Amino acid sequence: MSKNEPAKAIRKESTSRKMIVIGSFIVIMIGSFVVGNLMGSMKISFADIVQALFHNEGTTAHLVIMNVRLPRMLIAAMVGVNLALSGAILQGVMGNPLADPGIIGISSGAGLVGIVILILFPQLYFLVPIGAFIGALGAAIIIYMLAWKGGIEPIRIILAGVAVSAFLGAGISALMVFFSDRVHGALTFMNGSLSARSWPEVYTILPYTMIGSTLSVVFAQRLNILVLGDDTARGLGLNVEASRLGLTALAALLAASAVSVVGLLGFVGLIIPHAVRLIIGNNYKLLFPGSAILGAAVVMLSDTFARTVFSPSEIPVGVVMAVLGAPFFLYLLRRD
Repeated sequence: MSKNEPAKAIRKESTSRKMIVIGSFIVIMIGSFVVGNLMGSMKISFADIVQALFHNEGTTAHLVIMNVRLPRMLIAAMVGVNLALSGAILQGVMGNPLADPGIIGISSGAGLVGIVILILFPQLYFLVPIGAFIGALGAAIIIYMLAWKGGIEPIRIILAGVAVSAFLGAGISALMVFFSDRVHGALTFMNGSLSARSWPEVYTILPYTMIGSTLSVVFAQRLNILVLGDDTARGLGLNVEASRLGLTALAALLAASAVSVVGLLGFVGLIIPHAVRLIIGNNYKLLFPGSAILGAAVVMLSDTFARTVFSPSEIPVGVVMAVLGAPFFLYLLRRD
């Protein structure tokens, strides 16, 4: 037996274990999707769902599944994918496991533009997706400008992001105070909600999810190099600043697309990538798909809980994520 054979066996066993973990994430995601379609104010069995999807058009079950639950679960899944990938990218770019789109200001930039449109120009609501992206990218650029000092250090980005997030959050609060008679539609946006979302929102977020997921896979190896440290990455021929800026723009795109559809949904980009990293490690070729799958599952389950636990009333999914995310955030602070 050669000296390398035990090491190869260990690597093979480790890879197999990680693939089993990702497979279990897929099972959880599928289960979350099924449960989300089963549960609600109207009791529908699994057989009824199958019949509603492929037969019995025009029945109540068909209308509920096709017009309410199915598109809502698809939106929840894609929002979870986008926010989880955005958080995973930012944590790698900034070298900080506590980075996420909400904490460093990217979501606040998207949210401020979205709130401006919803409150001041409600007739232009269809511009919220592109406006949210512009706001998120603008916030990212401002953060980089503030953090630049002969180069970029991750800790400076974090501190600049926290400051920008606080400033933009103050802007959102000021708008809601000055235009208190118009804030009803903005309240659900502020708390992150999937209420009344249907096929138009599916078609809005779908291209961003497809493009963002594809680019994440393409740039996974580049991020693997970047997390080794700037000096090592440069020694391996990577343009560190261009890579960091491009990856941040990708994170902004993913976060903005989610914000434009459900509003300010926090903690997904923080807890999902970090939880997956604890299980399968830092290899972004596995971390990205694991985060995307688990992110989809968690948001679908959280939304199902949000709309059923107090039925017929419904709470925003952002409230559920905050209840889950805040203790986990404190755990990370104590652990790290």
